[in-house]
Amino acid sequence: MKNKVVSLFGNDDQNEKYSGLLNDFIKPFEQIFPKDMDREDIVEFSLNAWNFGNMRYVLPKEDFNRILSSSAIHGPETDLFKKMIDTKVNKFKEYNLFIGDFKLDEIEGSLELTVRTEQKEEFLDKLMNDTDRLTTESDFEQGYVKRSAIVIKPLKPYFDWVASIDIDYMKIEDNEVNIYLVNEEIDDLENWLRKNFDSFFDLELENEFPNRNKWPTKRNFKMFKRWFKVEISTMVYDLENSPVYKED
Repeated sequence: MKNKVVSLFGNDDQNEKYSGLLNDFIKPFEQIFPKDMDREDIVEFSLNAWNFGNMRYVLPKEDFNRILSSSAIHGPETDLFKKMIDTKVNKFKEYNLFIGDFKLDEIEGSLELTVRTEQKEEFLDKLMNDTDRLTTESDFEQGYVKRSAIVIKPLKPYFDWVASIDIDYMKIEDNEVNIYLVNEEIDDLENWLRKNFDSFFDLELENEFPNRNKWPTKRNFKMFKRWFKVEISTMVYDLENSPVYKED
């Protein structure tokens, strides 16, 4: 994306300045964005990271974490989002206006970005109103959760491997399992696992040994099936009347 800026929100020098700043903010991450993101997706993602970066140093930590946990940024993009927030805080802190909207236009073969800036009070008032509407008590009634639950239980080969590299290892209870919620309808668990087992393998190993140098180097689906018993439930029911918060 070129840095040329055209004001589509009026001749506001501040908007033009922040259009250039947002371009500069995006540049270091351009090769990291998921390949299925188009330019508008990238700008919107980055705009949100910019605004969260601003919020991190104007909101109490509890309020910031609550809003971040309720955002739509989840899954593989979470780490990228947090890195961009850190970059905003560390390298663009003095630019404290929020970005309320943007436009991308193709002009003479180039994509040109324009943004509309907002003062802190205007942006946060709208955000808090939106958050309040999203977190009314009726949203937290008992009911089915729109997720499938992947249940993973370690088996003896896993425990044997752990014990072989950690003589002080205390075996967990036989009924100990990890449960992962996924936003997918899975008709054939075997085929689905064959495509996704490596992510679960990493998560299970990381729970025990954050140091990846200790992990088996030749991990495959056959080993995963020997080390873990996997079950799925498509009926996840929440019996509580309070929101679920995610922890880092």
